Amino acid sequence: MPRKVIQPKTLNDPRPRYSQGILNSGGKLLFLAGQTASDKDGNVVGKGDIRAQTEQVFANLKAVLKTAGGTLDDMVMTTTYITDREYREGYNEVRRGQYKKTPPTSTLVIVKGLAHPDYLIEIAGIAVL
Repeated sequence: MPRKVIQPKTLNDPRPRYSQGILNSGGKLLFLAGQTASDKDGNVVGKGDIRAQTEQVFANLKAVLKTAGGTLDDMVMTTTYITDREYREGYNEVRRGQYKKTPPTSTLVIVKGLAHPDYLIEIAGIAVL
């Protein structure tokens, strides 16, 4: 399915962090619930370590995508929640290595807390398969 990245010249170009817009035609929408740093047994991975938690979150996102027949490159939008501004760089370092093609649109939100007190990050998203 055709996918076109939208980067208006009147806006700051945020690449490689994210795309301003992505236009798709055709395909099925997959809505990914917020993924956290929990392993398959429900244990928190990387307590206190934003990079380790971000790696686990991306592993969980990949598992959902794979089960649906997709990859991270099918993501068109993500919303990321972190519990402290200081985690932004660690998250971004991991995120930059995840997307092989154009990264999805992205919103980053700093929140007071997440569902478990040890969670530092949660990512939800939309993919087009």
